[in-house]
Amino acid sequence: MASPQTRSHVTLWDPIVRITHWGSAGIVLTNALITKGGSVPHVYLGWGLMALLLLRLVWGGLGPRAARFSAFPPNPVAALRHLRDLVAGRVREYPSHNPAGALMVYAFWAMLALVVATGLVMTGGATPMQVARDKAAVESGDWSVLIKESDGESSGEDEEGFRDGAEEVHEVAANLLLFFAALHVGAVLLESRALRRSLVAPMLLGERRK
Repeated sequence: MASPQTRSHVTLWDPIVRITHWGSAGIVLTNALITKGGSVPHVYLGWGLMALLLLRLVWGGLGPRAARFSAFPPNPVAALRHLRDLVAGRVREYPSHNPAGALMVYAFWAMLALVVATGLVMTGGATPMQVARDKAAVESGDWSVLIKESDGESSGEDEEGFRDGAEEVHEVAANLLLFFAALHVGAVLLESRALRRSLVAPMLLGERRK
């Protein structure tokens, strides 16, 4: 039999999952609502987002059972069944993400990867330090950076068009992330009510009471 302590607390989300979850959410909201696209803080946060995404993807193969991809494979049929049961008031506990939540997680990761990839295309792969250095040079009156870029792009109309396309995709993916986030929050509140326990607390504290 489980001890009273084991029965009262069940570890659900480990620190890496929680850090990557809240860190990614904070970066997406900050870059969408506060920083200016192409600014040094925006680029710094974009690289931070890339690091968090890579960490979470690695953790999906090496982390504890609940964090691994094998614990919540994408299954649209199971997701629809779960949503139907949720609407009908029939809910069940899952050791990891429920089927609908799993699909949302993969959708988030896909959009995050798209945002990061298109951001790298738009900046030419420049690091935040390079972006800061170039902006500082322009602000000090050294226009050589812009002249070099103009010379390099004069014979690269296709490359310029590619960057313009990347910018459009970047904006669409960022807006989809905000839309997914709104759906996610609504679903968490609905399921928390159905389960009669908070689904937010485990992502904040890593444990849930039973």
